[in-house]
Amino acid sequence: MDELRKFVAPEIVFGVGAIDLASQYARNFSGKKILVVSDPGVIKAGWAKRVTNGLEAKDLDYVVFSHISPNPRAQEVMLGVEIYEAEKCDIIIAIGGGSTMDCAKGIGISSHNKCHILALEGVDKITIPGPPLICIPTTAGSSSDVSQFTIINNTEERTKITIVSKMAVPDVSLIDPQTSLTMDPYLTVCTAIDALSHAIEAYLSTANSPLTDLHALQAIPLIKDNLLKVLAEPNNLTYRTNMVLASIEAGLAFSNASLGAIHAMSHSAGGYLDLAHGECNAILLEHVISYNYPDAQDRYRDIGMALGLDMNQWRNRNAGKAILTAIGSLKKEAGMTHTLGNRGATKSDIPHLAKFAMRDPCLITNPRLTNQRDIELIYEESL
Repeated sequence: MDELRKFVAPEIVFGVGAIDLASQYARNFSGKKILVVSDPGVIKAGWAKRVTNGLEAKDLDYVVFSHISPNPRAQEVMLGVEIYEAEKCDIIIAIGGGSTMDCAKGIGISSHNKCHILALEGVDKITIPGPPLICIPTTAGSSSDVSQFTIINNTEERTKITIVSKMAVPDVSLIDPQTSLTMDPYLTVCTAIDALSHAIEAYLSTANSPLTDLHALQAIPLIKDNLLKVLAEPNNLTYRTNMVLASIEAGLAFSNASLGAIHAMSHSAGGYLDLAHGECNAILLEHVISYNYPDAQDRYRDIGMALGLDMNQWRNRNAGKAILTAIGSLKKEAGMTHTLGNRGATKSDIPHLAKFAMRDPCLITNPRLTNQRDIELIYEESL
Protein backbone atom coordinates (compact mmCIF):
# COMPACT_ATOMS: atom_id res chain seq x y z
CA MET A 1 0.00 0.00 0.00
CA ASP A 2 1.37 3.41 -0.97
CA GLU A 3 2.23 5.89 1.75
CA LEU A 4 0.42 9.21 1.96
CA ARG A 5 2.05 11.81 -0.26
CA LYS A 6 1.30 15.46 -0.88
CA PHE A 7 1.48 16.87 -4.42
CA VAL A 8 1.78 20.63 -4.93
CA ALA A 9 1.96 22.64 -8.13
CA PRO A 10 1.30 26.19 -9.27
CA GLU A 11 -1.45 27.23 -11.64
CA ILE A 12 0.08 26.40 -15.03
CA VAL A 13 -0.75 27.98 -18.38
CA PHE A 14 1.09 26.23 -21.20
CA GLY A 15 1.32 27.14 -24.88
CA VAL A 16 2.39 29.75 -27.37
CA GLY A 17 1.23 33.16 -26.15
CA ALA A 18 1.30 32.30 -22.44
CA ILE A 19 3.89 35.03 -21.88
CA ASP A 20 1.33 37.65 -22.88
CA LEU A 21 -0.92 36.72 -19.94
CA ALA A 22 1.52 38.11 -17.38
CA SER A 23 -0.19 41.49 -17.12
CA GLN A 24 -3.61 39.87 -16.76
CA TYR A 25 -2.45 37.72 -13.87
CA ALA A 26 -0.62 40.64 -12.28
CA ARG A 27 -3.83 42.66 -12.33
CA ASN A 28 -5.73 39.73 -10.82
CA PHE A 29 -3.42 39.92 -7.79
CA SER A 30 -4.40 43.59 -7.30
CA GLY A 31 -0.88 44.71 -6.48
CA LYS A 32 0.29 48.30 -6.45
CA LYS A 33 3.76 47.78 -7.90
CA ILE A 34 5.47 44.83 -9.56
CA LEU A 35 9.12 43.82 -9.31
CA VAL A 36 10.05 42.35 -12.69
CA VAL A 37 13.05 40.07 -12.17
CA SER A 38 15.05 39.16 -15.27
CA ASP A 39 18.65 38.90 -16.47
CA PRO A 40 20.70 40.67 -19.13
CA GLY A 41 20.45 37.83 -21.66
CA VAL A 42 16.67 37.60 -21.44
CA ILE A 43 16.40 41.39 -21.64
CA LYS A 44 18.59 41.37 -24.77
CA ALA A 45 16.41 38.66 -26.31
CA GLY A 46 13.35 40.89 -25.87
CA TRP A 47 11.27 38.66 -23.64
CA ALA A 48 11.37 40.99 -20.63
CA LYS A 49 10.28 43.90 -22.81
CA ARG A 50 7.33 41.88 -24.02
CA VAL A 51 6.23 41.47 -20.41
CA THR A 52 6.76 45.11 -19.44
CA ASN A 53 4.94 46.28 -22.58
CA GLY A 54 1.95 44.28 -21.39
CA LEU A 55 2.15 45.83 -17.94
CA GLU A 56 2.29 49.32 -19.41
CA ALA A 57 -0.72 48.57 -21.60
CA LYS A 58 -2.70 47.85 -18.45
CA ASP A 59 -1.27 50.86 -16.57
CA LEU A 60 0.49 48.64 -14.05
CA ASP A 61 3.46 50.17 -12.26
CA TYR A 62 6.71 48.17 -12.19
CA VAL A 63 10.46 48.28 -11.65
CA VAL A 64 13.01 45.95 -13.27
CA PHE A 65 15.72 44.13 -11.32
CA SER A 66 18.35 42.34 -13.43
CA HIS A 67 21.55 42.15 -11.37
CA ILE A 68 21.60 38.35 -11.53
CA SER A 69 24.48 35.98 -12.25
CA PRO A 70 24.06 32.57 -13.94
CA ASN A 71 24.36 31.03 -10.45
CA PRO A 72 22.41 33.58 -8.36
CA ARG A 73 24.41 34.86 -5.40
CA ALA A 74 22.98 35.43 -1.95
CA GLN A 75 24.10 39.07 -2.15
CA GLU A 76 22.16 39.49 -5.40
CA VAL A 77 19.04 38.20 -3.69
CA MET A 78 19.51 40.66 -0.83
CA LEU A 79 20.06 43.53 -3.28
CA GLY A 80 16.78 42.53 -4.88
CA VAL A 81 15.14 42.60 -1.46
CA GLU A 82 16.37 46.17 -0.95
CA ILE A 83 14.88 47.27 -4.25
CA TYR A 84 11.64 45.34 -3.68
CA GLU A 85 11.14 47.04 -0.32
CA ALA A 86 12.40 50.50 -1.32
CA GLU A 87 10.03 50.55 -4.30
CA LYS A 88 7.16 49.23 -2.14
CA CYS A 89 6.52 46.31 -4.48
CA ASP A 90 3.94 43.66 -3.64
CA ILE A 91 4.06 41.30 -6.65
CA ILE A 92 6.99 39.63 -8.39
CA ILE A 93 7.19 38.52 -12.01
CA ALA A 94 10.23 36.42 -12.91
CA ILE A 95 11.15 35.96 -16.55
CA GLY A 96 14.24 33.92 -17.31
CA GLY A 97 15.93 30.62 -16.57
CA GLY A 98 16.38 28.82 -13.29
CA SER A 99 18.80 31.39 -11.90
CA THR A 100 16.38 34.24 -12.46
CA MET A 101 13.42 32.37 -11.02
CA ASP A 102 15.40 31.18 -7.99
CA CYS A 103 16.57 34.73 -7.34
CA ALA A 104 12.99 35.99 -7.60
CA LYS A 105 11.80 33.33 -5.16
CA GLY A 106 14.61 34.26 -2.81
CA ILE A 107 13.69 37.95 -2.91
CA GLY A 108 10.07 37.28 -2.03
CA ILE A 109 10.59 34.80 0.79
CA SER A 110 13.51 36.69 2.30
CA SER A 111 11.58 39.96 2.34
CA HIS A 112 8.43 38.50 3.87
CA ASN A 113 10.33 36.44 6.45
CA LYS A 114 12.52 39.44 7.41
CA CYS A 115 15.74 37.45 7.26
CA HIS A 116 18.80 36.85 5.14
CA ILE A 117 18.19 34.31 2.40
CA LEU A 118 20.91 31.97 3.74
CA ALA A 119 18.98 31.61 7.00
CA LEU A 120 16.26 29.72 5.13
CA GLU A 121 18.49 26.84 4.00
CA GLY A 122 16.95 23.42 4.47
CA VAL A 123 13.49 21.88 4.40
CA ASP A 124 10.37 23.78 5.55
CA LYS A 125 12.27 26.67 7.13
CA ILE A 126 10.00 29.29 5.55
CA THR A 127 7.29 30.35 8.00
CA ILE A 128 5.65 33.18 6.03
CA PRO A 129 4.67 32.88 2.35
CA GLY A 130 6.27 35.26 -0.13
CA PRO A 131 4.31 37.74 -2.23
CA PRO A 132 2.36 36.63 -5.32
CA LEU A 133 4.89 35.20 -7.77
CA ILE A 134 4.40 34.76 -11.51
CA CYS A 135 7.13 32.79 -13.29
CA ILE A 136 7.81 32.77 -17.02
CA PRO A 137 10.59 30.30 -17.86
CA THR A 138 12.78 30.95 -20.91
CA THR A 139 14.70 27.67 -20.71
CA ALA A 140 13.64 24.03 -20.77
CA GLY A 141 15.00 22.19 -17.78
CA SER A 142 15.36 24.00 -14.47
CA SER A 143 11.62 23.71 -13.65
CA SER A 144 11.98 26.32 -10.91
CA ASP A 145 8.67 27.70 -12.16
CA VAL A 146 6.80 24.62 -10.90
CA SER A 147 8.93 23.48 -7.98
CA GLN A 148 9.33 23.81 -4.22
CA PHE A 149 13.10 24.24 -4.61
CA THR A 150 15.16 27.44 -4.49
CA ILE A 151 18.92 27.18 -5.10
CA ILE A 152 21.17 30.09 -4.07
CA ASN A 153 24.96 30.45 -4.23
CA ASN A 154 26.66 31.08 -0.90
CA THR A 155 29.84 32.71 -2.20
CA GLU A 156 31.51 32.89 1.21
CA GLU A 157 31.53 29.11 1.53
CA ARG A 158 31.65 28.52 -2.25
CA THR A 159 28.64 26.24 -2.31
CA LYS A 160 24.98 26.35 -3.23
CA ILE A 161 22.29 26.15 -0.58
CA THR A 162 19.01 24.34 -1.11
CA ILE A 163 15.73 25.75 0.20
CA VAL A 164 12.74 23.42 0.00
CA SER A 165 9.24 24.54 0.92
CA LYS A 166 5.77 24.53 -0.59
CA MET A 167 5.79 28.25 0.21
CA ALA A 168 8.40 28.64 -2.53
CA VAL A 169 6.08 27.22 -5.20
CA PRO A 170 5.11 30.05 -7.60
CA ASP A 171 1.46 31.05 -7.74
CA VAL A 172 1.36 31.01 -11.54
CA SER A 173 3.65 29.52 -14.16
CA LEU A 174 3.21 30.89 -17.68
CA ILE A 175 5.08 28.44 -19.87
CA ASP A 176 5.49 29.62 -23.45
CA PRO A 177 7.59 27.29 -25.65
CA GLN A 178 8.54 30.11 -28.01
CA THR A 179 10.71 31.70 -25.30
CA SER A 180 13.02 28.66 -25.50
CA LEU A 181 13.86 29.48 -29.13
CA THR A 182 16.52 31.96 -28.02
CA MET A 183 18.55 29.38 -26.06
CA ASP A 184 22.00 28.67 -27.50
CA PRO A 185 23.10 25.03 -28.02
CA TYR A 186 25.12 24.85 -24.80
CA LEU A 187 22.22 26.10 -22.67
CA THR A 188 19.85 23.80 -24.53
CA VAL A 189 21.96 20.77 -23.61
CA CYS A 190 22.60 21.89 -20.03
CA THR A 191 18.93 22.40 -19.27
CA ALA A 192 17.94 19.16 -21.02
CA ILE A 193 20.38 17.10 -18.94
CA ASP A 194 19.13 18.91 -15.84
CA ALA A 195 15.58 17.81 -16.71
CA LEU A 196 16.75 14.25 -17.40
CA SER A 197 18.49 14.19 -14.01
CA HIS A 198 15.33 15.52 -12.36
CA ALA A 199 13.25 12.74 -13.88
CA ILE A 200 15.70 9.94 -13.04
CA GLU A 201 16.28 11.08 -9.47
CA ALA A 202 12.58 11.68 -8.80
CA TYR A 203 11.78 8.16 -9.98
CA LEU A 204 14.49 6.69 -7.76
CA SER A 205 13.71 8.90 -4.76
CA THR A 206 12.68 7.22 -1.53
CA ALA A 207 9.83 9.77 -1.40
CA ASN A 208 8.40 8.85 -4.80
CA SER A 209 4.69 8.25 -5.32
CA PRO A 210 2.47 6.97 -8.14
CA LEU A 211 1.82 10.58 -9.18
CA THR A 212 5.47 11.56 -9.32
CA ASP A 213 6.35 8.30 -11.08
CA LEU A 214 3.93 9.11 -13.90
CA HIS A 215 5.49 12.51 -14.51
CA ALA A 216 9.07 11.24 -14.24
CA LEU A 217 8.59 8.45 -16.76
CA GLN A 218 6.86 10.81 -19.21
CA ALA A 219 9.82 13.20 -19.17
CA ILE A 220 12.55 10.70 -20.03
CA PRO A 221 11.41 9.67 -23.54
CA LEU A 222 10.57 13.27 -24.42
CA ILE A 223 14.19 14.24 -23.75
CA LYS A 224 15.69 11.16 -25.37
CA ASP A 225 13.60 11.59 -28.54
CA ASN A 226 13.91 15.36 -28.94
CA LEU A 227 17.25 16.64 -27.64
CA LEU A 228 19.34 15.79 -30.69
CA LYS A 229 16.54 16.90 -32.99
CA VAL A 230 16.33 20.32 -31.37
CA LEU A 231 20.09 20.72 -31.61
CA ALA A 232 19.90 19.94 -35.32
CA GLU A 233 16.89 22.22 -35.87
CA PRO A 234 17.02 24.86 -33.11
CA ASN A 235 14.14 26.88 -34.58
CA ASN A 236 11.77 23.92 -34.77
CA LEU A 237 9.00 24.87 -32.35
CA THR A 238 7.62 21.33 -32.20
CA TYR A 239 10.89 19.96 -30.85
CA ARG A 240 11.27 22.93 -28.51
CA THR A 241 7.74 22.37 -27.23
CA ASN A 242 8.50 18.72 -26.48
CA MET A 243 11.60 19.72 -24.51
CA VAL A 244 9.57 22.25 -22.52
CA LEU A 245 6.96 19.57 -21.82
CA ALA A 246 9.74 17.32 -20.55
CA SER A 247 10.87 20.08 -18.21
CA ILE A 248 7.35 20.46 -16.81
CA GLU A 249 6.90 16.72 -16.31
CA ALA A 250 10.30 16.30 -14.64
CA GLY A 251 9.75 19.41 -12.54
CA LEU A 252 6.42 18.25 -11.16
CA ALA A 253 8.04 14.90 -10.36
CA PHE A 254 11.10 16.14 -8.50
CA SER A 255 9.31 19.00 -6.76
CA ASN A 256 7.13 16.46 -5.01
CA ALA A 257 9.47 13.45 -4.74
CA SER A 258 12.73 15.36 -4.19
CA LEU A 259 16.04 14.31 -5.73
CA GLY A 260 19.24 12.47 -4.80
CA ALA A 261 23.01 12.36 -4.88
CA ILE A 262 23.38 13.81 -8.39
CA HIS A 263 21.86 17.10 -7.30
CA ALA A 264 23.43 17.16 -3.85
CA MET A 265 26.86 16.76 -5.43
CA SER A 266 26.06 19.09 -8.31
CA HIS A 267 25.01 21.89 -5.98
CA SER A 268 28.31 21.58 -4.14
CA ALA A 269 30.46 21.37 -7.26
CA GLY A 270 28.55 24.10 -9.09
CA GLY A 271 28.88 26.52 -6.21
CA TYR A 272 32.59 25.78 -5.78
CA LEU A 273 33.54 25.95 -9.47
CA ASP A 274 30.78 28.38 -10.57
CA LEU A 275 29.68 25.98 -13.33
CA ALA A 276 26.34 25.64 -15.08
CA HIS A 277 24.10 23.39 -13.01
CA GLY A 278 23.12 21.18 -15.94
CA GLU A 279 26.74 20.60 -16.85
CA CYS A 280 27.55 19.50 -13.31
CA ASN A 281 24.62 17.08 -13.46
CA ALA A 282 25.85 15.74 -16.79
CA ILE A 283 29.34 15.12 -15.40
CA LEU A 284 28.03 13.29 -12.34
CA LEU A 285 25.06 11.47 -13.87
CA GLU A 286 26.58 8.14 -14.88
CA HIS A 287 28.86 7.92 -11.84
CA VAL A 288 25.92 8.28 -9.45
CA ILE A 289 23.84 5.82 -11.50
CA SER A 290 26.64 3.25 -11.13
CA TYR A 291 26.75 3.86 -7.39
CA ASN A 292 22.98 3.66 -6.86
CA TYR A 293 22.24 0.82 -9.26
CA PRO A 294 22.66 -2.13 -6.84
CA ASP A 295 20.00 -0.68 -4.50
CA ALA A 296 17.40 0.23 -7.14
CA GLN A 297 17.70 -2.30 -9.98
CA ASP A 298 13.96 -2.68 -10.66
CA ARG A 299 13.48 1.08 -10.85
CA TYR A 300 16.46 1.44 -13.16
CA ARG A 301 14.93 -1.16 -15.47
CA ASP A 302 11.86 1.09 -15.77
CA ILE A 303 14.17 4.01 -16.58
CA GLY A 304 15.86 1.88 -19.22
CA MET A 305 12.52 1.14 -20.85
CA ALA A 306 11.68 4.84 -20.79
CA LEU A 307 14.98 5.38 -22.65
CA GLY A 308 13.70 3.00 -25.34
CA LEU A 309 15.80 -0.01 -24.34
CA ASP A 310 14.53 -3.60 -24.47
CA MET A 311 15.39 -4.43 -20.88
CA ASN A 312 14.35 -8.07 -21.32
CA GLN A 313 17.66 -8.63 -23.13
CA TRP A 314 19.71 -7.96 -20.01
CA ARG A 315 19.83 -9.04 -16.43
CA ASN A 316 21.23 -7.26 -13.40
CA ARG A 317 24.67 -5.75 -14.06
CA ASN A 318 24.36 -5.88 -17.87
CA ALA A 319 21.10 -3.96 -17.66
CA GLY A 320 22.88 -1.22 -15.74
CA LYS A 321 25.61 -1.10 -18.36
CA ALA A 322 23.00 -0.73 -21.11
CA ILE A 323 21.45 2.26 -19.34
CA LEU A 324 24.86 3.87 -18.83
CA THR A 325 25.71 3.33 -22.50
CA ALA A 326 22.45 4.89 -23.66
CA ILE A 327 22.89 7.97 -21.46
CA GLY A 328 26.56 8.28 -22.33
CA SER A 329 25.80 8.11 -26.06
CA LEU A 330 23.10 10.79 -25.76
CA LYS A 331 25.47 13.09 -23.87
CA LYS A 332 28.31 12.52 -26.34
CA GLU A 333 26.13 13.20 -29.37
CA ALA A 334 24.89 16.36 -27.66
CA GLY A 335 28.48 17.49 -27.10
CA MET A 336 28.49 17.19 -23.31
CA THR A 337 31.80 15.42 -22.63
CA HIS A 338 33.50 17.42 -19.87
CA THR A 339 34.80 16.02 -16.58
CA LEU A 340 35.15 17.82 -13.26
CA GLY A 341 38.91 17.73 -13.81
CA ASN A 342 38.89 19.61 -17.09
CA ARG A 343 36.41 22.06 -15.62
CA GLY A 344 38.84 23.05 -12.87
CA ALA A 345 38.42 20.62 -9.97
CA THR A 346 41.39 18.85 -8.40
CA LYS A 347 41.69 15.92 -6.02
CA SER A 348 42.47 18.32 -3.17
CA ASP A 349 39.04 19.94 -3.67
CA ILE A 350 37.15 16.71 -3.04
CA PRO A 351 36.91 16.82 0.80
CA HIS A 352 35.40 20.33 0.54
CA LEU A 353 32.95 19.25 -2.17
CA ALA A 354 31.92 16.13 -0.26
CA LYS A 355 31.45 18.02 3.00
CA PHE A 356 28.86 20.34 1.48
CA ALA A 357 27.20 17.64 -0.60
CA MET A 358 26.62 15.64 2.59
CA ARG A 359 24.60 18.46 4.13
CA ASP A 360 22.39 19.00 1.05
CA PRO A 361 18.73 18.01 1.64
CA CYS A 362 18.62 16.23 -1.74
CA LEU A 363 20.82 13.49 -0.35
CA ILE A 364 18.14 12.45 2.16
CA THR A 365 16.02 10.76 -0.53
CA ASN A 366 18.84 9.10 -2.46
CA PRO A 367 17.98 5.39 -2.94
CA ARG A 368 21.30 4.23 -1.50
CA LEU A 369 22.56 5.36 1.90
CA THR A 370 25.77 7.35 1.60
CA ASN A 371 28.60 8.57 3.75
CA GLN A 372 31.25 11.17 3.04
CA ARG A 373 33.76 8.64 1.75
CA ASP A 374 31.21 7.33 -0.76
CA ILE A 375 30.67 10.85 -2.05
CA GLU A 376 34.42 11.46 -2.22
CA LEU A 377 34.91 8.35 -4.35
CA ILE A 378 32.18 9.41 -6.79
CA TYR A 379 33.80 12.83 -7.13
CA GLU A 380 37.18 11.14 -7.74
CA GLU A 381 35.65 9.08 -10.55
CA SER A 382 34.25 12.28 -12.05
CA LEU A 383 37.60 14.10 -12.28
